Amino acid sequence: MNINYTAEELAFRDEVRAFLDEKLPTDIAEKVKGFRKLSKEDHLRWQKILTAQGWYATHWPEQYGGVEWSAVQKHIWDEESCRYGVPRTIPFGVNMVAPVIIKFGNEAQKQQYLPRILSGEDWWCQGYSEPGAGSDLASVKTRAVRDGDHYIVNGQKTWTTLGQHANMIFCLVRTNTEVKAQEGISFLLIDMNTPGITVRPIITLDGEHEVNEVFFEDVKVPVENLVGEEDKGWTYAKYLLTYERTGIAGIGISKAALSHLKALASRRLKNGRPLIEDPGFSQRIAQVEIDLMAAAISNLRIIAAVEGGGVPGAESSMLKVRGTEIRQAINDLARRALGPYAIPFVEEEFQLDYDGEYLSDEFAAPLSASYFNNRKLSIFGGSNEIQKNIVSKMILGL
Repeated sequence: MNINYTAEELAFRDEVRAFLDEKLPTDIAEKVKGFRKLSKEDHLRWQKILTAQGWYATHWPEQYGGVEWSAVQKHIWDEESCRYGVPRTIPFGVNMVAPVIIKFGNEAQKQQYLPRILSGEDWWCQGYSEPGAGSDLASVKTRAVRDGDHYIVNGQKTWTTLGQHANMIFCLVRTNTEVKAQEGISFLLIDMNTPGITVRPIITLDGEHEVNEVFFEDVKVPVENLVGEEDKGWTYAKYLLTYERTGIAGIGISKAALSHLKALASRRLKNGRPLIEDPGFSQRIAQVEIDLMAAAISNLRIIAAVEGGGVPGAESSMLKVRGTEIRQAINDLARRALGPYAIPFVEEEFQLDYDGEYLSDEFAAPLSASYFNNRKLSIFGGSNEIQKNIVSKMILGL
């Protein structure tokens, strides 16, 4: 494996940097770097800029408005985006349901939904997890019963990220109870404005409204909103999760967070010296940096395999496990560097530095909230315990 960029790849990196220097709005970049929450309008504003450049749908074929970057180009984009403070792409439309529609949907569905994802006209959310079915998605109980030209859907989804903004949801629903659990699931596209749908907020540890419960009560969904074949949704769900888990690894995000941690530790004082010079703390930083470098090399190795025609399988689970553990470790070290000023939701604790100087918000409240929010990383997209089972079965044969 050659991990050095070619001349063409270096030229692409220069093109990315020039684009970000010119087009990335300063206010959005400052929010990202300061761990502040972005509004729906912030995300849509940046999406329009990317779409105008033709760089929004990096996983799509060109015929549907995609850019068809190579795996290495996607890697370069991810690294530079995180370094510049580019918002994370909301994945549910462009990176999750769209690839499923492109591969398994019919032509009418492609013509209907793909342009609306590109334009931002549709904001999608994911209807997978249920109160009794999280990592074990084969246990979903939300029912869809065929009634003429419609399915009647009843049930509940939970942990629905940004569902309060969404006008569309893609759902795993049970359409057959007489077969093996995985064989009775279908993949439906549902308009969130349909009568019978209720969205209820869940307030997370960081005090934010990011996730929701979604209830379906006799919701009528046109049969033409079924993707692929009835009872074949498990196949489509697994295809989608490969995209999700690889993205959750967040190698580029971790590199940016590590740089931020080092800057923070250089500023914080312990016994009159910068915290980064403390042997115990510097050893922790060194260890997480070594882990991150190893994960980055693994990521490049997987990219090289994809470029050679391979398809990530258990590798995406491995990246998900290590990537999320590293991101959480960096969050934890940043919280420790803040000391008592990392106490959440106590305004006074965010004001004074150890030396009596005012801390910027960049180093206090938002970072503390980020620590609590990112505790979920090792759970969603299939818990890390489930990922380890996948690795043991696919690689070790256990």
